[in-house]
Amino acid sequence: MCSALHALALALALSLALLQSSVAFVPIGGGEATHVSITRTALLQKLKETCQAVADSSGYEFNPTGPSAEELVQACLGPTATGEVSAGKFRAALQEVYVQNALVDLNFVASAPHHFNSEAFLEGRALITEGVVSIKANIQNHQASREMLGRVLHTLQDFYSHSNWVELDNTEPFANLIQPDLPIENIAAKDTATCRDCASGNCPNTILANILQENKLTSGYMGISSSEKPKGKCSHGGAGDLTSAAVPRGGISKDERRPGNEALHDAAVTAATSASLQLLEDIRGAAGDRDFLRLMGIDRSSGVCFVIDTTGSMADDIATAKAVVYNIIDSKKGTQDEPSEYILVPFNDPDFGPLTRTTDPEVMKNEISKLTASGGGDGPELCLSGLQMALTAAPAFSHIYVFTDATAKDIALKDTISALISSTKSTVVNFFMTTSGGRKRRSITATFNDYRDLALASGGQAIHVTKGSLPEATGIILDTSTSALVTVLQRSRSSGSETFTFLLDESLKNITLYITGSQMTFNISNPAGVSQSNTQLSGGLGTIQSVGNLWRIRLDDDKQTGTWKIQMASAQPYTLKVTGQNTITFIYDYVQAFKGPHPGYAPITGRPQAGRPAMLLLSVMGRKGPASVTVGEVGLIPVSRAGPVSKGSTTDLGNGDILVTVDAVPQGEFVVILTGTDLVSGSQFQRQSTTQMSVSKVIVTAVADGSVEPGQMLSIPFSVMTEGSGGPCSINARNDREFPMTFPMNVPLTTGHYANGTLTITPPKDTPSGTDVTLTIMAKTSAAADSNYAVLRLSVVSKVTTPFHRCT
Repeated sequence: MCSALHALALALALSLALLQSSVAFVPIGGGEATHVSITRTALLQKLKETCQAVADSSGYEFNPTGPSAEELVQACLGPTATGEVSAGKFRAALQEVYVQNALVDLNFVASAPHHFNSEAFLEGRALITEGVVSIKANIQNHQASREMLGRVLHTLQDFYSHSNWVELDNTEPFANLIQPDLPIENIAAKDTATCRDCASGNCPNTILANILQENKLTSGYMGISSSEKPKGKCSHGGAGDLTSAAVPRGGISKDERRPGNEALHDAAVTAATSASLQLLEDIRGAAGDRDFLRLMGIDRSSGVCFVIDTTGSMADDIATAKAVVYNIIDSKKGTQDEPSEYILVPFNDPDFGPLTRTTDPEVMKNEISKLTASGGGDGPELCLSGLQMALTAAPAFSHIYVFTDATAKDIALKDTISALISSTKSTVVNFFMTTSGGRKRRSITATFNDYRDLALASGGQAIHVTKGSLPEATGIILDTSTSALVTVLQRSRSSGSETFTFLLDESLKNITLYITGSQMTFNISNPAGVSQSNTQLSGGLGTIQSVGNLWRIRLDDDKQTGTWKIQMASAQPYTLKVTGQNTITFIYDYVQAFKGPHPGYAPITGRPQAGRPAMLLLSVMGRKGPASVTVGEVGLIPVSRAGPVSKGSTTDLGNGDILVTVDAVPQGEFVVILTGTDLVSGSQFQRQSTTQMSVSKVIVTAVADGSVEPGQMLSIPFSVMTEGSGGPCSINARNDREFPMTFPMNVPLTTGHYANGTLTITPPKDTPSGTDVTLTIMAKTSAAADSNYAVLRLSVVSKVTTPFHRCT
């Protein structure tokens, strides 16, 4: 199945226009099976089985009203999810699996074990079994587990397309591939010929008769840079395989459906699908039904993380923070907005952690009750270390709330935090508390600016309140820790007067505006011309609350749809954000095209490249699935300065997936903005991403296979390139477990050429199997004029002892 999805490394649905860029894929007779379609079929079937089992055990009916992701999620969650629940996390989870499945063809294209090429059966099975062990041991780290799942499924599926398993008349999956206690036997010896010559290069079955009679296992050899292969051996075949021109010519790959091999291709697809189901069932059995669903993004709201300062100076404040958190937990418990997961990270000086993770609200309340304020002085604390721990542990799209009265001692982590925010798309809200009366307990000028920068980068807010007024500010947590939360508009300005417009659609509920800043005035007006100023706390449009530097405006439920305006005037920096609840939303990734034997699109883990068009893959969701919305314009818009939308050209991939190309990328930080029509109501809608992004002339690439053994050193090669001025480039790498690492502190850059380096990381021998590690590699050019980063997620897994046997 390798070559069939090469032009669709990120797509959730097929696009014939993009498939044409993959010369090896020739759909004939309606056969369009790919890694994506096989993985999607198996995942959806297994998820439906799991949803049915959960419904049966809980006493409710699982009956999706339609085939869309939105309807599947709603039906699966049952009566515990009354009201609207977004399918965004579910679609994002599926996409992570699909992306990593496809990227095996980019990152490991020359690795025989990853594709079961060149008779590498024992090595390929080791990748599968060790990968499954990693997933099971690290099941709570959803992103790392999904990435590993995608890679493992690719290798497993390739066995049926690249070996002679189906030519041997096998109709069931080869269970030994996922059961480490069973041997793989009867592999053809290295000096045993396995194929006959095919002068045309396109014969349907070239396996020698004696190989079939003796039931020997073989697979095709693949040569990307060389045509050499052992004498008499089969080739993989296809335009990218140089060995296919060497006798015996041709190839045994069943990746695509072509004349003469239709039956073999279909048999390989059927076996690969069944094998994928077996592997998913194995993981489901180890995880349990509910954790398996959560792994795939089927749960209620996003995760909620509390990062709380416990130093001595918080002695008075921590009791208030506890009461606030208790109120938040209790108000959400038993509702459709109950968080899918709670995470707690305390920090002080000189420590931070340990991390507590639970789905039980009472367990979280009990852990919070144990917090006491002690130690530390009047200096800065390890706030960013605690925030880093939360960002690496929390599921993507989580909401993280930081409570502190201190400066950040570990400000050197700021770049790492920014990279993790971009990678996880989580939102950070900082509550900075001072003594009553407004006197600052500590000098906060630089620190509050740093907190504001990080909050804004994530789409959150930095809220400056007194201890006594903190409970009044918790409404923002009650608002944001809800299901189906969407952002309509977010902007920031250094000062000045400006009028912002935003579009409210009929389906939006619980619409709230947040403004942070001081010394400002504002006036809101609806499409009918009714207005309300900041001095009217209860007026014609809604209710206004003010606490600290935060203004919270909740619009009335009978709001008018259409274009609204808010006039802002401020002598100080301020931020503006408009949110609501609705299932019309989108998820996205910045992507780049790649060439090679299997061209396609790959996600960018760092910043997009400057001087080139920005490419995005969007998945748009409507109230009744993607068919219930039409997309108008998609573009990029600056956040912190006035500027027009940089509109993108779009290619509809089907099923709500859109490839967007933006030629003129805005300078500075920008976000994605999308407009369209809700076909259910006929009203126009506007949605905006929250995580800010910017472009860079620096490129950082790094690839790791996903796991490392305790006590063993793992080497990770990385490359850095700039299209700007050459010169020295500083390298800084961090991991959230503080495992020992080595890496070059500097690499010399020449414009347009890659400089290579190697990072090593060594988990201690006593590291528990299943420990997750998040690694960031940051590259900065001289004078920090430009920078970029790569984020890798690894799992520490004890080696599987497997009785491998090669019987010939």
